[in-house]
Amino acid sequence: MTSRLPPLDDLHAFSLVAETVSLTRAAARLNVSQPAISKRIQSLEARLGVALVARRANRIVLTEAGARYASALAEGFSLLQGATEALLRPPAGSLRVRAYTTWALRWLIPRLPNYYRLQSDHSVEVTTSLLPVDFASDPVDVAVRMGAASSPVPGATRLQRYTVSPFGSPAVAAALGGRFGEATLLLSLARPRDWASWGAASGTALPSRTVAFESTSLAIQAAIEGIGLVIAAPMLVEEDVREGRLVALADTPVATEDYYWLLLPPGRVRPEAVMFSGWLLHEMSLQAAASPGA
Repeated sequence: MTSRLPPLDDLHAFSLVAETVSLTRAAARLNVSQPAISKRIQSLEARLGVALVARRANRIVLTEAGARYASALAEGFSLLQGATEALLRPPAGSLRVRAYTTWALRWLIPRLPNYYRLQSDHSVEVTTSLLPVDFASDPVDVAVRMGAASSPVPGATRLQRYTVSPFGSPAVAAALGGRFGEATLLLSLARPRDWASWGAASGTALPSRTVAFESTSLAIQAAIEGIGLVIAAPMLVEEDVREGRLVALADTPVATEDYYWLLLPPGRVRPEAVMFSGWLLHEMSLQAAASPGA
């Protein structure tokens, strides 16, 4: 069945004209020219076959039909606005955390049960992105980002320096016997220089055979499957080493120039965000105490 509904742009233009009783003010609201608004009204009237506005010398007035239509449209747009706000509004009490995929998957999520044991008042909504966070436009309460030694934004808290070390499956490590020149190197496109940084710092000559993955998380999984050796932060593979899925191939990790940073929105911070931040810092301190080399 063919819809007889006019274009939404025309309906919105007419609704604003009816609200402001002015082509000029309606045009300003939509950031378009007055002739553009007039053209949309004329298009709407032609499509409906009904006069909606009457032009006077220096003003416009709604016709009787236009007034009835404008009233119905105002109610309809109000419903649309309410539905949209409800859709975008986070669940009541939800804490919105933005982080990197690998850090969220391999560090945060395994520890979230600890956080829920401390509190039951709110849920946590975790999203991931490599893009910088913009608290003015992004629906985020807490962000964990990577940056240099200096604070990336005012009020940021430095969490931990990013160190890297090579890891491999027990079978691959045994077959190589410490001979890195015979290895296949697995690298993350998000951190393509980590192998070179580690090789230069450790004085290890590295082979040219590489397999690249979109994220460090994928590269770690490939190493677990025996495809090659991965360069990763020890903090991200602690459980894999503990469970015997991976073995460390160097005694001491190499420090990079990057740090994990905790970011909170400027101004007033939600109490849930303060609580989560304190818990996060505590978990980081526990890990540092348990694994000083990491």
